[in-house]
Amino acid sequence: MITSSPKVLLAALLLVSPLAQAAAPRPIPLLPPEEAAAAEADYQRYCALCHGPDRAGHANDHAPSLKSRSLLSTAFPWLLRESIAYGRPGTPMGGYLDEVGGPMSMAEVRRMMLWLHEKGGSPEPLRLGSDRVAGDVQAGAAVYGQYCASCHGEQGEGITGTALGNPAMLATTPDPFLRHAIEHGRDGTPMEGFAGTLSPTQMDDVTAFLRSRATGWNAEPRPLVPPPALADAVLNPEGEAPAFEFKNGHYITAADLDRILKEKRRFVLLDTRVASMWQLAHIKGSVPIPYYSDREAVVAALPTDGTWIISYCECPRAAADSVNKWLREKGFTNTAVLWEGIGGWVALGYPTTVGRAEP
Repeated sequence: MITSSPKVLLAALLLVSPLAQAAAPRPIPLLPPEEAAAAEADYQRYCALCHGPDRAGHANDHAPSLKSRSLLSTAFPWLLRESIAYGRPGTPMGGYLDEVGGPMSMAEVRRMMLWLHEKGGSPEPLRLGSDRVAGDVQAGAAVYGQYCASCHGEQGEGITGTALGNPAMLATTPDPFLRHAIEHGRDGTPMEGFAGTLSPTQMDDVTAFLRSRATGWNAEPRPLVPPPALADAVLNPEGEAPAFEFKNGHYITAADLDRILKEKRRFVLLDTRVASMWQLAHIKGSVPIPYYSDREAVVAALPTDGTWIISYCECPRAAADSVNKWLREKGFTNTAVLWEGIGGWVALGYPTTVGRAEP
């Protein structure tokens, strides 16, 4: 339970939107030591796997540095809070807010936001506002192709850089935020500023081009549904045990997983991502057991009769490897990890489903 003081919570509540950023600056509250310690514990539990224990980023999935003063000064408070709470659908960054299936309350999300800002040196927030940046979309497409696509992908899908074509990111990120990053870059990361390389007009054009990539998509609301219980996790209880060959030690290929699903073999399939990602899309029959789950509770609910347990994540293997490791430490020997992850699974043309998995 969060025990933030009324002053801290009130101040955090006021830091909520681009409009608040454009208004008169408000004092940024400091977390009491016990809350800072709790926020750091949450970070290590939920975030360090991808962003690194020291917040330097790129530990897995090209997750960005959370030490960059440039990012913290422009993303704090509202964009940082929204990213933690609701994630980036279409990327490995899931939403951590309990309202979308994650493990954190909004008070815990705000606490994390404040902690990251403090740990980053408490840079003065840049109140960029939310005005539209006017530019030539076609000219911006040409500039993007020449200067940006090699890192961010020809369609903004992200390679070594952020997925700039992600609709969720563009839906919650105002033009001035994008424009500032293009001009000034992100200190402490490979993203250098283009001031001096591109003209102001060219940077405006790229901003307009990126904004245009968010048009035409519709985010259909998906009601949250209760996931299946671990007690019901065994697929095809009357089926035979699966047969497959390991790849690189303890991995199973997407082709083999698809085959044993079609053959209706007996096994357990664990989705080890943050639970909100299971709600968006998952492999049919899987049960969400996030990598940060209570290990004792998971172990107590899983079958101990040698039933195979196969885990997957999106990165493509870090979270699933983590769960697989502690399952083996608890005495489970018939365990495996999906080599390609769900991203590779989808890219190879295998199906996913949303909502409650059918038995």
